[in-house]
Amino acid sequence: METIKTTWAIDPFHSEIQFKVKHLVISTVTGKFEKFEGTVITDGDDWSGGSVEFSADIESINTGVGDRDGHLKSADFFDAANFPKLTYKSTSFTNTVGNEYVMTGDMTIRGTTRPVEIKVEFGGIMKDPWGNIKAGFELSGKINRKEFGLHWNAITEAGGMVVADEIKLALNVELAKVQ
Repeated sequence: METIKTTWAIDPFHSEIQFKVKHLVISTVTGKFEKFEGTVITDGDDWSGGSVEFSADIESINTGVGDRDGHLKSADFFDAANFPKLTYKSTSFTNTVGNEYVMTGDMTIRGTTRPVEIKVEFGGIMKDPWGNIKAGFELSGKINRKEFGLHWNAITEAGGMVVADEIKLALNVELAKVQ
């Protein structure tokens, strides 16, 4: 008997897509994407083997500093004019223990695609006051920005780098059951 596929969509009003990067090696700058979308297709309510597709609009990047956001959108970094979206498509979604999963997939930034592993913690499923079925997740991972063609950097007087290579990913995602 064939399992019924369930489609889930990211609820953008109850989700956050953040990244963190070291600045001058002494502090951390946090940014987020304001516009994003994604779907998950599962076998019923079984997350193992689920298929995930996600995209974020580069123009929606927000670090709280307009000049920095403009620089991130420029050809020095994301080159939003030529590469308007960051995308991720899972290749595996595996339960490791309890409510913890590992998702592996292909992330594309600036036209460069690389495999990225993301740790996923499933928070549970609830029905909201309007009868909608919701599922919650916390996701974390890291990438090396230079592997995606984001090479810009500057060197301080002391010889340190302005922007670290490692970018930490921190996502809080609420999904709404579509069907």
